[in-house]
Order: sequence, then C-alpha cells, then structure tokens
Amino acid sequence: MSEIAKCPTCGSTSRIKTTHGEIHYQAVQDDDALKKIGQMKKTLEKYKSRIEELEAEVATLKSEH
Repeated sequence: MSEIAKCPTCGSTSRIKTTHGEIHYQAVQDDDALKKIGQMKKTLEKYKSRIEELEAEVATLKSEH
C-alpha cells in the first residue's frame, strides 16, 4: 500500500517507496488518483479489520474443540 506525502524537494503530493533504506518519491499528478488511493486505503483497512475478527473467531472455535 502506498504512503502519500509531500515531496521535500518540489512540494508535490507523492507516493513514498522505500528501497534498500532509501526513500523514493513518485509524484501523483491527478487529484482523482489521490482520491482513489484514499478510497482503496479505507477499503483495505475495513477488510483487514474484518479478517482479524474472523481469525479471532476461528481461534475461539478451535479452542472449544
């Protein structure tokens, strides 16, 4: 999942990617793209929390048997 931040060099909204300890910035050119990234992050977090709930429920069921 991409992290969004302001580029320290040019000030543009950018995606951050870390490779071998180096931070790379890739500019996001479109406000719609930024909005889509935000929506995807929210959706992913929603599913992630649901998966954690289901995993806890499965663990509970396993411990009962």
